[in-house]
Amino acid sequence: MVLRNLQEITHDSIIDLQVTDGYITAVGAVSAGGNSDIYFEHAIVFPGLINSHDHLDFNLFPQLGNRIYKNYVEWGEDIHLQDKEIIDAVLKVPSHLRVRWGMYKNLLNGITTVVNHAPRLSVADDLLTVFQDCYTLHSVQLEKGWKYKLNDLIARRIPYVIHAGEGTDESSHYEIDNLIRWNLWNRSIVAVHGIAMNERQAESFKALVWCPSSNFFLIGNTAPVERLKNRTNMLFGTDSTVSAQWDIWAQLRTALSTQKASPEELYKMLTVQPARVWKLKKSGQLKNHYDADIVVAKQKNDLTGYNAFYAIAPQDILLVMRKGKVKLFDESILDQVNANIDLNTFSQISLGDSIKYIYGDLPGLMSEIREYYPDAIFPCKVY
Repeated sequence: MVLRNLQEITHDSIIDLQVTDGYITAVGAVSAGGNSDIYFEHAIVFPGLINSHDHLDFNLFPQLGNRIYKNYVEWGEDIHLQDKEIIDAVLKVPSHLRVRWGMYKNLLNGITTVVNHAPRLSVADDLLTVFQDCYTLHSVQLEKGWKYKLNDLIARRIPYVIHAGEGTDESSHYEIDNLIRWNLWNRSIVAVHGIAMNERQAESFKALVWCPSSNFFLIGNTAPVERLKNRTNMLFGTDSTVSAQWDIWAQLRTALSTQKASPEELYKMLTVQPARVWKLKKSGQLKNHYDADIVVAKQKNDLTGYNAFYAIAPQDILLVMRKGKVKLFDESILDQVNANIDLNTFSQISLGDSIKYIYGDLPGLMSEIREYYPDAIFPCKVY
């Protein structure tokens, strides 16, 4: 299969991408044509995005919060008092259905790899890559026995992931020092949020996952990325819909508006940097012999480069390919894609003003979820 006439983000050039057996096998001008070629007009291409923080089973929640909080503990206590009915209603949905929807939420956004912050799941590997090759701890204040878990002598040499410094008060700053102090064996730790983190603390972490939309909604502030980005690796995470909107593209525009990171730096937080931190050796770039995790989207208003990238909305996505397999496509290329897929394995949905074909039975999943939670709201509709 060859994807043709695509505008690159990082280089102002038009390229073709050849995909064979799940890998990118040619980048540039590919001469050989065939029935499996897909031609695009006014379209941009980029690697499948890597979302470094989500809770897949929490994406049926609306955003829950009744004020700006000093820290995550205060938030959790408040919503379990004020929003107990909503929480109980959502949790009636079986976990495997909530997780499945969380995977679809990511796929609809052009995400092909998501790091799930939860105990290890048994999930089907058919929509996207759910990265779980790490140890997850909730936080210093809410994870029982976190000191023992962090310093387990027989632990594998994989990263620990933990919420840290999610607040603006002294306790949020202190818990980061406490975490550093008790990392007795110098484990590789990826912190999430880091609102209260300073430069000295940042140097003790393998990476920090920035979740600005979640931070602003709950805490009214976000991590000092402009100071931390030179002390540790910076990654980007959406968090779940309990604290952030479902649309990663709106979140990215929020991140840009802070001016804490340049468009190029933010782009790398979604691609090459998480690929390196999570040791996804064949992800994050459109290069020969890399995994064919590819997203194609409309090029709006003749914008180019990062301006085109950050103008995207989910309904603008024309194609999502994961390891060479088409997982989502726009109806405008149906006739071309048809030669490369079994259309019977796809379902139709409407998203904004567009019609999408998506792998699996998403309408059936939505219907099954509503049997348990009739008030469930989805960003897409059954077509």
